[in-house]
Amino acid sequence: MAASVAAVAVVAVGAIAIAAGSSTTASSKAHPVAAAQVPVAAVPAAAAGSPGYQVYVAAAGGYAVATFNTRTGAQGPTYGNDSAMGIALSPDHKKLYVANTGQYGVLVYDVASKQSTTIQVGAYPQDVAVSPDGKTVYATVTGGDTGPGGSNKVAVIDTASLKVTGQITVGTAPRRIVLSADGSRAYVGTEQGVSVIDTKSRRTVGVVPTPADVQGLALSPDGAELYATAPDEDQVLAISTRTRSVQHTFPAGAEPWSVGVLPDGSKLYVADINSNSVSVLDAHSGRTTATITVGSLPTAIGVTPDGTQVWVGNTLSGSVSVIDTASGKVVAQIPGGPGTSALDSAPVDIVFAPAS
Repeated sequence: MAASVAAVAVVAVGAIAIAAGSSTTASSKAHPVAAAQVPVAAVPAAAAGSPGYQVYVAAAGGYAVATFNTRTGAQGPTYGNDSAMGIALSPDHKKLYVANTGQYGVLVYDVASKQSTTIQVGAYPQDVAVSPDGKTVYATVTGGDTGPGGSNKVAVIDTASLKVTGQITVGTAPRRIVLSADGSRAYVGTEQGVSVIDTKSRRTVGVVPTPADVQGLALSPDGAELYATAPDEDQVLAISTRTRSVQHTFPAGAEPWSVGVLPDGSKLYVADINSNSVSVLDAHSGRTTATITVGSLPTAIGVTPDGTQVWVGNTLSGSVSVIDTASGKVVAQIPGGPGTSALDSAPVDIVFAPAS
């Protein structure tokens, strides 16, 4: 099932209680989605003393990236597109990069003006990552139209020229991608395991074999460990970035899809799509310390930079559940689509910026 959620999300219809926004390119035109403001009470407030966040939610089936402000409790601007999968922000938070899967491109939005540019990268880009200096964007090109197994490329985009300047060969069907804190390494989940890229030479310098396909990826705060979900094995793999090998396998819930790490490195939050829950794991022992019920088919995990909240995208119900990490309880539910068709709104990725 490792690629099925992404594939269905591309053709799903619906909205995460938002209206699709405008775009300057024909390939990213807005679809006719009914406008509906999220109730103010549904947007969770930041924890006491927190600076508050602007939250970006990629709704693959809702033809948009929605935003919410935890400082004001209001819904923010919406960025219309065809089928947003992975999203990322520039280091200065002025640019939003979107893997616009259905149109084979990466959309680059000016956050303030909402104007966009499309960069064609290949069939079904699924995720994007931005270098720490903001000069380079990496997009996984999952493929699917190019024969058995699909693509095995990561597109390299220069943010100054907004052009693809190269491709890096990795394993088949690359999915999620994460960068080390210094940007020197990129880790890409594929059908053959995790490909390790040297970003300076733009070459794959190693592959971490895994017992099954991997999907979600997250780095520990110190960069020593990479956590990867193995949905078919009901496991989270703890990979040493030094030895490039799986050091531990942690049992997780039913079909773990994505994973997030608290900023202090103490806990993992794992979205288990077949149990409609989030497993909380001790990051060192791998022991499950809690199981939190959320919406239907949770696939996305976003941890606020201060570690006080975990946002969970529920793909089937189209909603977003917000977990307070201190109490371990769901403290807010942002409503989504009606759920009358599979993956109605499909909130599949979540990122944060300081609230304005």
